[in-house]
Amino acid sequence: MTAVASKTWPPPPMSGWRLVVGSVALSTATFMNVLDVSIANVSIPAIAGDLGVSPNQGTWVITSFAVASGISLPLTGWFAQRFGMVRLFVLSVLMFTLVSWLCGLAPNIETLVLLRVLQGVVAGPMIPLSQALLLGSFKRESSGMALTIWSMTSLIAPVVGPVLGGWITDNIHWSWIFFINIPVGLLAAGLTWWIYRSREAPTVRRPIDLVGLVVLVVWIGCFQTLLDKGKELDWFESNMIIVLAAIAAIGFVFFLIWELTEDHPVVDLGLFARRNFWAATLTISLGYSAFFGNLVLLPLWLQQHMGYTPTMAGLAMAPVGLLALVVSPWVGKNIQRYDARWFATFGFAVFAVVVILRGQFNTDADFNTILIPTVLQGAAIGTFFIPLFNLALQGIPPEKISSASGLLNFCRITAGAFGASVSTTLWDRRAAFHHARLVDQIDPARVGGHGMLDGSMDAGASLALLNHMVDQQAFMLAANDIFNACAVLFCLLIGLVWLARPERAAPPAGSADAGGAH
Repeated sequence: MTAVASKTWPPPPMSGWRLVVGSVALSTATFMNVLDVSIANVSIPAIAGDLGVSPNQGTWVITSFAVASGISLPLTGWFAQRFGMVRLFVLSVLMFTLVSWLCGLAPNIETLVLLRVLQGVVAGPMIPLSQALLLGSFKRESSGMALTIWSMTSLIAPVVGPVLGGWITDNIHWSWIFFINIPVGLLAAGLTWWIYRSREAPTVRRPIDLVGLVVLVVWIGCFQTLLDKGKELDWFESNMIIVLAAIAAIGFVFFLIWELTEDHPVVDLGLFARRNFWAATLTISLGYSAFFGNLVLLPLWLQQHMGYTPTMAGLAMAPVGLLALVVSPWVGKNIQRYDARWFATFGFAVFAVVVILRGQFNTDADFNTILIPTVLQGAAIGTFFIPLFNLALQGIPPEKISSASGLLNFCRITAGAFGASVSTTLWDRRAAFHHARLVDQIDPARVGGHGMLDGSMDAGASLALLNHMVDQQAFMLAANDIFNACAVLFCLLIGLVWLARPERAAPPAGSADAGGAH
């Protein structure tokens, strides 16, 4: 694979059909990547059963991918400077496609997990590089649209994934959740190479920071495994979790010290010296943590305690994209005209309203009641991600865009995993709390009056039914607690976003004279 570095870097913005085709190719690859994470979640029971392992062992199909992807994300900048953004992106897409095919053919769980590790490694660079290449393709006044395209593809995929994964698993075979990547990946790689090979960035041969790389692999691997296995092992009641936490903490501190003093760091932590970058990265990470926690918690509640099938739960989440599809293009078009912080403020306010509405749910809530906040959430998505990515990448030199995007997305995705783990753990613990309180308030005389404990129903069946009813109420109350806590967090984030300071004096990133990054 050879590419000709652009004679002028950064290259001028694209236009016409080349811009359309390039945007479609990059967006398709991003969509495939993000979809692959969520589409596999609902297929774990089928995969585990087919390969003869327990569901807990089957979850390593998800965990292994997340750990490997988390490690490779912050390394994107170094590899992009060493090999070129276009080459690295196309190679990542092709490798992702090849490994997807092999995953579908895996004969046992050990092989599948090993392949998912490899798939996670090659998937990491795809997200930040697609963002960087898209930003470099648009004119300054249209760079917000690039962020719109990227944000929509990466945020709608987690909603589509569970529905599509459930349908494929129920009607075809779980292996097809991997096989469907083959035509998509080949098309995306081919189109990207055709459009972008003449826009390759100059490469820089830098020494390999082996110490930083090894420490990065160790602490991120331990931290991701801790997040994925913490709930199953009851967190710090487990010696394994304690050891993982200690290694992750020590490794993280050592990594910070090493990278800040290393001449050629594998991760450019100097980006956090930029006010807009650290403020926007912190804000989007906390916001995404709450958003993703809701995205995980709501379907679990619907399926486990409201009698929804996986497909119906997916349909209850799917309309989140409706308003986002309407609002996001408008935000992208006008992001240069207005202060991005006002867009983000509106987004957080809508998020707060959404979770407040969910905090009022009860076990009698019908499908339409559950749907209303989901539809409203689309407006929040459309005004949250685009402005914050805009602020974070504003003014960053073009040669550092892939590094900044990789670091930003690593923080965002890691925060999402943390949010999911914390939400589900707190949900269980608050449910236990509410269960105990509800049991204390049960009046045996009133229960008996309904025939449950007065002999007209078998005692075992009566207690089982009663416990089911208490459980349903307890988990509903626990979910309300989580939703209300998220409302407080979203309100606090409105203040945090105003720590950023939009750079209006210089041309916004994303223009031809600013390297195509915004």
